[in-house]
Amino acid sequence: MTTQARSDAIPSLPGLGTTWYERGARYWSRRVWTAVLFLLVLAFFCYIALMLYLGVPRSDLPPTVRTVWDWTQAVASAVAVVRGWVRQRRDHHKKLLAPPTPQQMWEAKRGEGGRAPGLARAAVLPLLIAAPVLPAIVAWGVGWLVATLTVHEYPSEAGARLWLEAQRTA
Repeated sequence: MTTQARSDAIPSLPGLGTTWYERGARYWSRRVWTAVLFLLVLAFFCYIALMLYLGVPRSDLPPTVRTVWDWTQAVASAVAVVRGWVRQRRDHHKKLLAPPTPQQMWEAKRGEGGRAPGLARAAVLPLLIAAPVLPAIVAWGVGWLVATLTVHEYPSEAGARLWLEAQRTA
């Protein structure tokens, strides 16, 4: 079967396109570029978190307390990375047990997009209040995001495969 005939049989799904089915070079290049982009954004957030942490709250501490606080932050950040990773992997496995259909995935993605700007604005004040523990919070996000980017198959792709099989058998 030719590539053209094969791509005609695979419908282009919103948010997935057609590359998810064959998982060829275009699919993996998209996944790699997505990972690079997210890791660059994450590096920026880590930098901001470190700069906020090194600012006023830490500089007001006596040297002995500052050393203890820094070590506490380092341990808390290491634990947070692992907890973020584990949390994301558990969520991923749970979603793979009942993957969403393409329609459910698209509706969820549209719902998240409408809330994002408001949530981003609402997070500014708690972010400044949380500056002393921000490295651990960002470390949790690092673990969560790296676990998200390193899965073999996303739940949306698994759901699309099941949906496509159901469409072919019907």
